[in-house]
Amino acid sequence: MKKFFTILSLIVLTTLAMYNTSNAQNYKNAIGGRFGTANGVTFKTSLGGNKMIDIIANFRSHNDNDYFRLTGLYEIYNPIAGAQGLTWYYGIGGTIGSVNYKRYDNSDLYLSLDGVLGLDYKIPTAPINFSLDWKPAIELAPDTQFDGAGLGLSVRFTF
Repeated sequence: MKKFFTILSLIVLTTLAMYNTSNAQNYKNAIGGRFGTANGVTFKTSLGGNKMIDIIANFRSHNDNDYFRLTGLYEIYNPIAGAQGLTWYYGIGGTIGSVNYKRYDNSDLYLSLDGVLGLDYKIPTAPINFSLDWKPAIELAPDTQFDGAGLGLSVRFTF
């Protein structure tokens, strides 16, 4: 029942986000690194207005297991009044990947439903962007559980 309400809440947030059309971010594309609980590469691209897609490829070692994950996030950006280049954002997406169990020498499919909440800063005089966010996930496979450890700092080149 807890999973049902979490998924329902994410669907409602996504639906509300689709009707928000202000223009918040001030760059079209950005590519760089993501550092935190899972290090990797991130690429953001604008969908127009205040919406962006963030693609993250990362590796993570946790509990004697190695993960490779590819995440896609649909994000909504909102300006912070009086702070040039600073926005806050939220979004939803999903992850597909694999987990390698070192102890058993086998691997399995990894799937999750992801959310994101963060701050995004574009340096006004340089093609550099920073994002600090929290990306919780409801893992669907190989096990079903909540993962709230998705903190990350991204540093990107904008173009």
